Amino acid sequence: MNYAKLPKNIEETCYMYKFFSLLMLIYVSLFALQIKQTPIEFGEKRVELTKEYIQSHYNLAVEDIKIVPKIVVVHHTAIDDYSDSLSRFKSQTLPTDRPDIKNGGSLNVSTHFMIERDGTIHQLMPLNYMARHVIGLNYNSIGIENVGGENSKDNLTQAQLKSNIELIKELKKEFPTIKYVIGHYEYKCFEGSDLWLELDESYRTFKDDPSKRFMKEIRKKIRGFKEAPCTQGHK
Repeated sequence: MNYAKLPKNIEETCYMYKFFSLLMLIYVSLFALQIKQTPIEFGEKRVELTKEYIQSHYNLAVEDIKIVPKIVVVHHTAIDDYSDSLSRFKSQTLPTDRPDIKNGGSLNVSTHFMIERDGTIHQLMPLNYMARHVIGLNYNSIGIENVGGENSKDNLTQAQLKSNIELIKELKKEFPTIKYVIGHYEYKCFEGSDLWLELDESYRTFKDDPSKRFMKEIRKKIRGFKEAPCTQGHK
């Protein structure tokens, strides 16, 4: 497998193939972790759809899709297979089988990282690009998807737990602006805060990922982060 250290900044005009080649050549990060570069398709079309999403949902007219991360959002994919999980993010446009979020626009979901069940960490896109992974908080957050949680099972592994903890610690070193680490199920706790940007009051979905147990274990091993300002959204 080809590994590279995690890059922090990629030129905004660098799309899928340029992104991949630069990752293989340029090492600009202080990260000690081994990160496998597995770029999803992030061409001009996805960039333009992201700008449209920002305009529609946040009423922001932006020239690029760069973000300043303030939150790390931990997810599970709800699929126990890595290849099947990854396939859900590859397309630039939203698949037709996502009725829960189709009214939010044609931009496909994305995430900055995906962690396999054996703990292998993949970076899927530039960290300074906005990913569509959490309602209301996309414009200021980095997403970490963990393979697993199919049928809402609490089955994320110890290897994934270790990788999440190490990755979150390194993200804090790279981005001192990050203040919060939350589970996806806690996203609605930020409604009414300065970090919440969603304008459509009807655009909400129920989330139970990852498990409360998994988030509790993460929080035991990290320091210097705030938790979500409430507890909700988990069964």
